[in-house]
Amino acid sequence: MLPATKLVGMNRDAFLSHASSGEHFDLVIIGGGATGLGAAVDAVSRGHSVLLVEQSDFAKGTSSRSTKLVHGGVRYLKQGNVSLVLEALRERGLLVRNAPHLAHSLPFVIPNYHWWEGPFYGIGMKVYDGLAGKLGLEPSRWLTREDVIDLLPNIEPEGLNGGIIYHDGQFDDSRLAINLAQTAAEKGALLINYTRCCGLIKNGPHIAGVKLRDEESGREFEVKAKVVINATGVFADAVRQMDDATAKPMLSPSQGIHFVLPREFLPGDTAIMIPKTDDGRVLFAVPWHGRVVVGTTDTPVAESSLEPRALPEEIDFIFTQVSRYLTRDPQRGDVLSVFAGLRPLIKAEAGSTAALSRDHLITISDSGLINIAGGKWTTYRKMAEDVIDHAEMVGALDQRLCSTQTLAIHGSEPIAADSSHLASYGSDAAGIRALIETDSALGERLHPELEFLKAEVIWHCRHEMARTVEDVLSRRTRALLLDARSSIAAAPTVASLMAAELSKDSSWEARQVQEYTQIASGYMLPG
Repeated sequence: MLPATKLVGMNRDAFLSHASSGEHFDLVIIGGGATGLGAAVDAVSRGHSVLLVEQSDFAKGTSSRSTKLVHGGVRYLKQGNVSLVLEALRERGLLVRNAPHLAHSLPFVIPNYHWWEGPFYGIGMKVYDGLAGKLGLEPSRWLTREDVIDLLPNIEPEGLNGGIIYHDGQFDDSRLAINLAQTAAEKGALLINYTRCCGLIKNGPHIAGVKLRDEESGREFEVKAKVVINATGVFADAVRQMDDATAKPMLSPSQGIHFVLPREFLPGDTAIMIPKTDDGRVLFAVPWHGRVVVGTTDTPVAESSLEPRALPEEIDFIFTQVSRYLTRDPQRGDVLSVFAGLRPLIKAEAGSTAALSRDHLITISDSGLINIAGGKWTTYRKMAEDVIDHAEMVGALDQRLCSTQTLAIHGSEPIAADSSHLASYGSDAAGIRALIETDSALGERLHPELEFLKAEVIWHCRHEMARTVEDVLSRRTRALLLDARSSIAAAPTVASLMAAELSKDSSWEARQVQEYTQIASGYMLPG
């Protein structure tokens, strides 16, 4: 059942106080990325009591570092993984319907430079359209050479024969994560960022709860639960080994990087899909928030990190691949930001991480710890449904039907059309504008090169549980990804606004600016 005292809104202090009060929960979810947040929404929507804890900030890791696409996966179709494509296309349609302020249809062009590419990719995309069924977006079609150049003025014209246009989904990953947290909180879940699981509680051989540490105060406490779900992405093996020190790793992490370029490299509202690169992956160049996201790579990594960094060979790879398709080739000085993310791929006997499973996997240990790993943002809702179905059985909870197929995500309430960057807040944009009406200074930009406003920082602190300058500039706004250098210049302003909201002193401000500058410097290409 839900907590006796349902808390309103997103308030970390209130959530922390409630979680440490000795109440028993139906479920404790470890991990505040796409998988954990989706599971929290699903479980609390079924009427279960839920506590979610995240060692850093919501979506700090993989879930804020995607290619910003909600898609079935064209290359998975080529690989013959039709079941994964079917599931992803269905989930794509549900997300566009349930979170229209964050997810929408985007046209993609596959340029053709060989005679056989037109019929080959054209037929493939018709199959892709058909698999989406009633939840499809717009049908694909063939383009002439002139059509392609009109849509993509910077495309390399030499040897261009024509192209295929199809539609897929685009979204803002960390904004969706925050809205999922708000959705779960509104239904009665407790969600606490900067709270680390430092151990598991057992009653005999069975999991009975978790040992937690508030990373802000250092205080430790215990929480009892009928079920514990390990949804920590690339860190899942570390939690599994808390349960069983002999547990063999189930993940083989892979790193993908992205460049962010100025809009002039891809003017218009059409993306490019390059169907085959030198390593066999597809490459995307996608318009996003007035810039262009280009990626990605697939590089095996030995260790998982909250702040992975792009490797020199990955940087060179992106430059080489994208320069083949553009008349104006990007140079190092054009890159506004470069970010890296880790994929929690399921281990398998394979020659490269590109061949490992993108499907999700649920395992249950002898002690009852439920582990979910793999998958991707597009299928987060189905992953959540599957893992909560398992949790109800493991914890002997009342079995209830999943309702998230038609559940509107926070912010999706009907609103007037909004062409500004505040559109990604959905119905919350009205609250931000109300702040500006009470204090016109809050309508000022954080930096001349960034569209984000001072009022947004106030909103993030009051309603979205932002605790650090990085939370605001990396995940509540996307300033770090869109223009790393300008975001560093904006950091003192953000720190000052946050200090007033969170009752912090000047030393906290200085420390926040220093820490953010160190992090953001890693998002800029040297030279």
